[in-house]
Formats: sequence, structure tokens, C-alpha cells
Amino acid sequence: MQSPEKVRRRVLGKSSAPQICRQQSLTRDIGHAAAETYLITRLSFDLLGYLGVGYRWITRLLALACYAILLMPGFLQVAYHYFFSPQVRRSIVYGDQPRNRLDLYLPPPTSDGLKPVVVFVTGGAWIIGYKAWGSLLGLQLAERDIIVACLDYRNFPQGTISDMVRDVSQGISFVSNSISAFGGDPNRIYLMGQSAGAHISSCALIEQAIKESKGERISWSASQIKAYFGLSGGYNLFNMVEHFHNRGLYRSIFLSIMEGEESFEQYSPGIRLKEPRVRKAASLLTHIVLFHGSQDYSIPCEASKTFAEALQGVEVKTDLIVYNGKTHTDLFLQDPLRGGKDELFDHIVAMIHANDRDALGKDAVAPPRRRLVPEFLLKLAGKVSPF
Repeated sequence: MQSPEKVRRRVLGKSSAPQICRQQSLTRDIGHAAAETYLITRLSFDLLGYLGVGYRWITRLLALACYAILLMPGFLQVAYHYFFSPQVRRSIVYGDQPRNRLDLYLPPPTSDGLKPVVVFVTGGAWIIGYKAWGSLLGLQLAERDIIVACLDYRNFPQGTISDMVRDVSQGISFVSNSISAFGGDPNRIYLMGQSAGAHISSCALIEQAIKESKGERISWSASQIKAYFGLSGGYNLFNMVEHFHNRGLYRSIFLSIMEGEESFEQYSPGIRLKEPRVRKAASLLTHIVLFHGSQDYSIPCEASKTFAEALQGVEVKTDLIVYNGKTHTDLFLQDPLRGGKDELFDHIVAMIHANDRDALGKDAVAPPRRRLVPEFLLKLAGKVSPF
């Protein structure tokens, strides 16, 4: 028979193992949070370094700081779930280049079979794009049984537009070929981009359709994507260069990001669709839905209107939805932080669940989304927003 002291040591050893694991997990989470904070800070200083420190950018920076402080109650809640929720798998490697990482937002485990998937490409002026910008969208869609993969990609000056498109295409390929291991349905993948992310992801989609139409070897198929959602995007570089220059993203920087004016046509989806040799590729494109706010001054809603016309001109099924009075950030930040009913969110969920009667039934009785920021702070943030 074992002595009481030996039994006591063995029991204590077993009971302390879960505690040690929890401590190690907490240490990893805190370390990851510190690394992410450092990266975001560095990206912000990179942006300032390229834009210069003049009167225009000092006032914009102050406005951005006030905007972030006013929305901080919501940001802190989202950050807590991002770093500590077991349903968020952070920084999964999808390629061998820097920033080839993605975050997965997983619904609570159920026995309902494979889940639909949204591949989301964040914005950030091609300079400060970062996968965690999609955490609010990811967490809220996961509550509706939808898996969200938020892609990171190389920003300028680490990469230029061809690198960004290549990274995003590789990320879509990884999700298409690996998502079933995480409970996702490879036959129900939706692609979504916001702002600069909408531009990059639309370039990747059209480029893939062109390769597919030529019979080239591909790792994912444009026709595999169930629908494309473009939120507040710009799709014609010729029209954007002067607009961004007047807003402080100067022509010289923009040309460097886009690899010179000679590359404008290649990375302008609205123009590229008009090429006769692209007509066959257009037939492979999925249903495209473009969302934009009528009061968007960062990228005017005309950008989505002209892209929709180009898509319809080559007979691609296209919907354009313009939200009256909404700005560049209303649709993506203020409205989701407001909680309750959200037209954009409801539209996306309804499309994804359109052929799933059980999911639609759950959506009908789903509780209203929780408000994360008081209304008066949201209204003040809207007034000081630099976007």
C-alpha cells in the first residue's frame, strides 16, 4: 500500500496540471496580445512616415485618436473576445511569406454538419490592413453559425499590389482546401472585402477567373465561390488616384503601391472586365453584391456604381445596395457596435442561409445583437471621424 504522503503528492500533481495548462495558455494569450499591439503600433507609424507630418495629417490624426477613444468601450469588449475566446483561432499560417496568416472565427460546436464560410479581406489603405480589423464581423457572424476566415496580407512597403493580390489568392486557396478540417463547407465559401480589401479581393477573384478560363493550373476555382460581397470598395485606379491625392494619400505613394500607372488597368477590375479576352472569364464569376454608403467620402459610392455597371455589361449577376446617409465606417463599425437590427448584416446572413431552412429558422428567433457602445458616443464618433 502506498504511503499517504505519496498519494497526496500524486493527487496534487494531477490537480495542478490543468492549472499549469491554464497559466501557460494565459501567458501565450498575453504574449500574443503584446505582439499584436506592437504590430498595430508599427503599422500606424509606417503610415505616418509615408504620409508625412503636415497640418492636414496632424488634424486627421487627432480626429482619429478622438474617434478611437469614443468607440473604445466596444473595441475593448471585442479585443477581449478576440484574444481569449476559445472560438477564435488566431494566426493560422497559410503561406511562406511574412503576414501570410489568418484568423478563424468558429461557431459553437454543434452536430449540424459543415458550416458556410466567409473569407474576409480587411481594408487599411493598402498600408495598415490587418486581420484583426475583421474581428467584430467575425465574432458576430460566428454567432449565426457562419465560419469567418480573416486574411492578413503584406502591406506597403513590405509588398505592393501584386504581392497583396497574390497573398489573398493564396489565403483563399488555403481556406478552400483546408476549411473542412475546421468544420467548414468547401462548397459554401463566400468572399468578402472592405475598402482596400474589397479592391484587392476583387482583383484576386477576377485574376483567378481569367486563369481558369485559359485552362491554367489553379489551386482554387473562382466558380467555387458562392457569392462575392464588396463593401465600400474602389475598383478603378484611374478614378481613385486624384481623389486619394486630395485626401492625403499622395500620388507618388499611391503609384508606388500600385506599381506605377502602367499597372492601373491590370488592377482596375471595372476596366479589366471590358477587355474582349476577359469575356469568357466573366462567365465564371459568381453573384456579386456591392454595398456602399451614400455619404462615403473616403471612397465615393460612384466607385461601386461604375463597377456594377461594368459587371452588368458582361452579364455578371450583380446587385448594388446603397445605404442613404451612411459613411465609410458606419456600415463596418458604428452600425455593428450599435447592436440590434443591422441591414447590411441581415442581408449577408440571409443570402448565406438562403437555402438552409433550419438556419433561417434559427435566424428568425435569434436574440438581438448586444449594443457595445452607447448611442451618444457613436454619434459623437460619427461627427469627429476622419474617414
